[in-house]
Amino acid sequence: MAIQATGNLGFMMNGKQNGRGMETIIVGGGQAGLSVGYHLARRGMSFTILEGRQRIGDVWRERWDSLRLFTPAGFSGLDGMPFPAPRHSFPTKDEMADYLETYAARFGLPVRTGMPVSGLTGRNGRFQVEAGGEHLVADNVVVAMANYQEPRIPPFAPELDPSIVQVHSFDYRNPGQLRDGPVLIVGAGNSGSEIAMELGRRHKVWLSGRDTGQLPFRVDSPVGRVAVPMVLKGLFHRVLTVRTPIGRKVRPKVLRIGGPLIRVRNRDMARLGIERVPRTARVENGRPVLDDGRVLDVANVVWCTGFRPGFDWIDLPVLDGDEPVHRSGIVDTQPGLYFVGLHFLHALSSAMIHGVGRDAERVASAIAARSGEESARQPSRRSSIAYAADTR
Repeated sequence: MAIQATGNLGFMMNGKQNGRGMETIIVGGGQAGLSVGYHLARRGMSFTILEGRQRIGDVWRERWDSLRLFTPAGFSGLDGMPFPAPRHSFPTKDEMADYLETYAARFGLPVRTGMPVSGLTGRNGRFQVEAGGEHLVADNVVVAMANYQEPRIPPFAPELDPSIVQVHSFDYRNPGQLRDGPVLIVGAGNSGSEIAMELGRRHKVWLSGRDTGQLPFRVDSPVGRVAVPMVLKGLFHRVLTVRTPIGRKVRPKVLRIGGPLIRVRNRDMARLGIERVPRTARVENGRPVLDDGRVLDVANVVWCTGFRPGFDWIDLPVLDGDEPVHRSGIVDTQPGLYFVGLHFLHALSSAMIHGVGRDAERVASAIAARSGEESARQPSRRSSIAYAADTR
């Protein structure tokens, strides 16, 4: 079944224009949202995908210039379309962005770009969505967004001396943004270590934070080519899940400090002179202070301190702090509301490109089942979503 977008005023379904026939709104047009759309389309379900940016894939295009995916191309394709690159290569962020755009076009997924969502509420058993100045109503809403929406910066950051250049990994593009002199990178996960490797070739670099561990092999080595499938599809996808005792034990730690380093290794950083140091705890006299009391005289600070989920626009009782309460993406307390793309939503692979498809298929099946139940109760009802320009 092909569903083709026809602009912001309506969509083509099976050759007929229908602006009121959608059942489901998917919030987010990245890999998670497109995956849900693919599986809904396979089931003949009507839906629309709302993407806040002006172009599909821009969330990748806006990352730092040298970024490559942390997983090989063989594990970087979505369901129905392998990634068009050598299996063991590591695609660039722009190649990934173009792949997503091509994926949406190939399957005719109805993506409305330039539609940032600003509100989600419930009324009379349906969901009300505010997006791009429009008011939309739907039976189902899938929030297909990662936990990485709003940069998280420590509250003491403004106390740093104004001469110190500060940039969050969200805004980091290349070394040209920094001034001459030493760099403190706060946050020692995959992003922090990759940026440290780039900057370590021209700056003195301290990498601050807990050691998250590393894979026991190089992913681009002959051993890695054998082991990577076992780790990604076995350990990350089938062993470390919410259904296994070890997965439930590991999940809180992974959510708190992140997963292991995938491509960079500690000895690679040591070879460049990158120094691992404890957590950055506070600021004294305009300079960062480590947990061990050392004061660092730095010219630059790169905050690789993660993100807030940014779900403040959801006005429904489904959040526990910043995180939604769900069962592998299904919100039992709000029938018709779903999440896909969250870190460890069901497994350690859930936020990875090769793992999102399983979660998307699960949610699509739940929507199809719910739609069947609704149809049985209201057989004459066909229109499931309406939208009109917001005149308020």
